[in-house]
Amino acid sequence: MNVVRSSRIAKTLTLGVSVVLASAMLVAPARAATEITFQTNNSGTARDMWDALTAAYMKANPDVTIKVNYVPGGVEGDALLKSQLASGTAADVFIYNVGALLQAIDPVRNLVNLKNEPWMKTVNTGFIPSATGADGGIYAAPFGTAMGGGILYNKKVYSQLNLKVPLTWNEFMANNAKIKKAGIVPVINSFKDSWTTQLFVLGDHFNVAAAMPGFEKKFTANKIVLADNKATLAGFSYLEQIRKAGYTNKDAAATTFAKALEYLALGKGAHYPMLSAGIDTIVTNFPTKAPDIGFFAQPGTNAKSNGATVWMPSGIYISKTTKVLEEAKKFVAWTVSKESFQVQNKVVPPSGPYFIKGAPVSGNLTGVFTDLYNYMQKPGASYPALEFLTPVKGPNLSQICVEIGTGQKTALQGAKSYQKDLEKQSQQLGLAGW
Repeated sequence: MNVVRSSRIAKTLTLGVSVVLASAMLVAPARAATEITFQTNNSGTARDMWDALTAAYMKANPDVTIKVNYVPGGVEGDALLKSQLASGTAADVFIYNVGALLQAIDPVRNLVNLKNEPWMKTVNTGFIPSATGADGGIYAAPFGTAMGGGILYNKKVYSQLNLKVPLTWNEFMANNAKIKKAGIVPVINSFKDSWTTQLFVLGDHFNVAAAMPGFEKKFTANKIVLADNKATLAGFSYLEQIRKAGYTNKDAAATTFAKALEYLALGKGAHYPMLSAGIDTIVTNFPTKAPDIGFFAQPGTNAKSNGATVWMPSGIYISKTTKVLEEAKKFVAWTVSKESFQVQNKVVPPSGPYFIKGAPVSGNLTGVFTDLYNYMQKPGASYPALEFLTPVKGPNLSQICVEIGTGQKTALQGAKSYQKDLEKQSQQLGLAGW
């Protein structure tokens, strides 16, 4: 070390003082790094994804530093973001839902309109309505893939018990009876993470829409009473039926999302009502078990009308309070670039189609991806989730579903409670008819 240092000193002295001073004058002053604050949920998969994405972006843009804040999801995360927006302390860029929950954070007032950004031309038009504000502005870039809301299931269990994918609820319950008899938990519930409890209700919208044409318009105008319609009551009743039949795990109240996926991956449970993106966590935590997992649409009453309820990806937003708007826009533009998708595919193989035209799909694609893709390719076999077709959504559905699933409320009581929740939220949003 000393030899190298001495050599460098000698060389400098040999160059002469005038040359050194001239060289110093030619060096451009260092540019101060721009810091972008970014916020997303704290799930393990999200951390892996955004650690990789932000690292890649900062490597390509060494004059930018991205400070990531990981926060809880669900009701707690909703409340935190609303508080941040109200107080002007929101991150420069953040991940959040699109659809009804977007309207609840008043995008016109709080977010930057991205409608005229050049990359917007590459966004699949199916995403646009769910990211649009009351003024016609488009406030989000899509992040992630389409998700199916239905049932993740263990294909090995199905094979061992010679079961077929059910097309009706009665067939599903018959499968559950055989699974329980074999000593395996038929339906995994994870009430510890309350947001996970909503899938029997929200994932049933394909069936509701099939049974009640024009439902969304009537629902938005407050022309639907959930408890009075068999189709809209069904999702609530499914939670009650599973509990009464003893088809769920005994530790459901203490089970988290991650633990539920562990049970499913290891074959301790056969079904998990969940978004198809749940496979991402299994790929990360139990990669050798991922091929054992499949996806099917939530069964309804009509085998001839069987299809998947589809969720839009999350949105990437820019807060109006940002002081680094141009850098924030560059970062958001990069998230929908080919380079970003290459990083995403390496972290977790896509669990569904991306909503950017020409986005590369690579990696070991899962059976869940294939199952959902097949639903979306078949005419009439997929339909958007309700929250992407109406601004009406109550904030307390997850807690109500926990109460039904644990026996604190009947399905009928839960439906009536959610009706009141809808009324309160819609009145706060100033929606006509409420």
